[in-house]
Amino acid sequence: MSRKLVQRDAAREVTAAAVRYTKTTAKALTKASNRADQARAWDFYRTPEVRSFANWISNAMAGVRLYAGRRGEGGAIEAAPPDHPAARIVAEIAGGPDGQAQLLREYGRHLAVAGEGYTVVQPREDGSAAWHVLSVSEISTKGAALEAEIDGQKIVIPPADDEQTAPDDAPVAIRVWDPHPQQHTAADSPVIAALDVLEELRLLGAAVRAVTLSRLTGRGVLVVPTGTKFPGTPTQGGAEDDLIDIFMEVAETAIRDPSSAAATVPIVLEVPAEMVGSIQRLTFESDFDELAIKLREECIRRFATAADIPAEFLLGLGDTNHWSAWALTSEAIQLGIEPRAGVLALAYTEHWLRPLLAAEGVEDATEWLVAVDTSPLRVRANRSQTALEVFDRGAISARALRRETGFDEADAPDADEIAARNKNNTDDPDDPQPGTEPLPVDESNAAPNTLPAASTPPHAMRPDVLAAADGLIWAALAQAGEKLRRTPACPRSERAAAREIHPARLHTLLRVDTDDVDRWGLLDGAWTRVDEVAARYTLDVDCLAAALSDYCRELIAAGIAHSYDLTPGALRTPCMDTAA
Repeated sequence: MSRKLVQRDAAREVTAAAVRYTKTTAKALTKASNRADQARAWDFYRTPEVRSFANWISNAMAGVRLYAGRRGEGGAIEAAPPDHPAARIVAEIAGGPDGQAQLLREYGRHLAVAGEGYTVVQPREDGSAAWHVLSVSEISTKGAALEAEIDGQKIVIPPADDEQTAPDDAPVAIRVWDPHPQQHTAADSPVIAALDVLEELRLLGAAVRAVTLSRLTGRGVLVVPTGTKFPGTPTQGGAEDDLIDIFMEVAETAIRDPSSAAATVPIVLEVPAEMVGSIQRLTFESDFDELAIKLREECIRRFATAADIPAEFLLGLGDTNHWSAWALTSEAIQLGIEPRAGVLALAYTEHWLRPLLAAEGVEDATEWLVAVDTSPLRVRANRSQTALEVFDRGAISARALRRETGFDEADAPDADEIAARNKNNTDDPDDPQPGTEPLPVDESNAAPNTLPAASTPPHAMRPDVLAAADGLIWAALAQAGEKLRRTPACPRSERAAAREIHPARLHTLLRVDTDDVDRWGLLDGAWTRVDEVAARYTLDVDCLAAALSDYCRELIAAGIAHSYDLTPGALRTPCMDTAA
């Protein structure tokens, strides 16, 4: 390969949720899987319920973004600079964003069904690498090596040396799995945990199918006195048919062609008229027939409950409104997508990114990691107007504004267009030539400032004023969160969990439209101390109240958390130009 891989502490790797195939890990890796249960799990993938669950996880995983970063203060992950080796290595995984989306999509199915998958990185002659995601059934042992079946071809993967770099031309295999809590080296998944339930579902499905196909069960037979004979067919020349032959012929016809008359009418017998009153009809219905249908529904519900996403996604969202549907989606991302994406990110951190960084001589290689971004899955609909308002406040970037309004980075203005706009928007005759002006707020890394300096008096931006405003905002959002927990935005089933979240941040997880802020009175009574603060710092009380109220309303509708750094934007309004 174009870069050599350095194997790190092998003793530590065998206890992780990912293992690279080396001489030390070979034995543990090949014997760790609970292959029998995984084979059964893949067999159930053909059922609609399991396939629906696995494909939901798979499609959601495809929307996750991988990037390089490291943890900063407070545990937040800071993205690596674009020119850092970590950023380059992560960007090259699976050939780029498109390949990564496909890789994540495939891993979604593997982790959801079998709880395990293999990444095989196969070098190409041009120095690049082909990335493959394989199931456990596509990996086998061949002596001391692994054998992977890729596109119908057998690829031998020799175990890497634990002490030395891997050969440039050798493929790499990384086992990635969701560990079982009782036996860490074994894989676990919702499907494996529900194997008995799914087996019951299969048997009940077969019973319901038999009831549906069986004409005898649905229509019954007639019991007639001795001497009653079945009519012969023209081809038999009037010969009489045997009773069993008649039953078998009718049953076969009904199964072969359910739309035929034989599937919908009783068996017809020709009898003397004086015997008609003696004929009785027998049916073969059983109490179990109706019970089987109910038990099948119960098994489906049990599997939906066992899956680590809200059961409504498998049972249907018909009884939910758009607020609760959004809350369910957020919960599904948190419970079903982020943990699996984290398993994969940890695997590529330990067995791909850091070894390559160490091979390139990066001193702080162990600090960098492969991080996941699930924000693309959380974008709410109809946020264009709110995005424009929040952007004017300086609370989001131009990149975020373009994303929320349906544009991409290809639509961003270039330097010449920015310069021309600046030239046209100034009346200063001494304005510098195009290309030398400072970039506007949407293209600058500096703090946004969308109004002339004269409109923001110095006393309104003093640290003590900003601190007081920050306290008012935080208290208002906390009050709004307490009220929000009792509104339709927070389903009753989620209110217990909502109590674990600080009220001032609850709006970042629930869908709230701009009109709902007033309709539910989220900010009513939130500004009782504005008079005191305005008097203390010689600010216009009505202006301060309006500025803070508008800012909080926009944050709640946009689902954005407040921070002290955003406080200047809340006070950056024309009316704040009024001094004492």
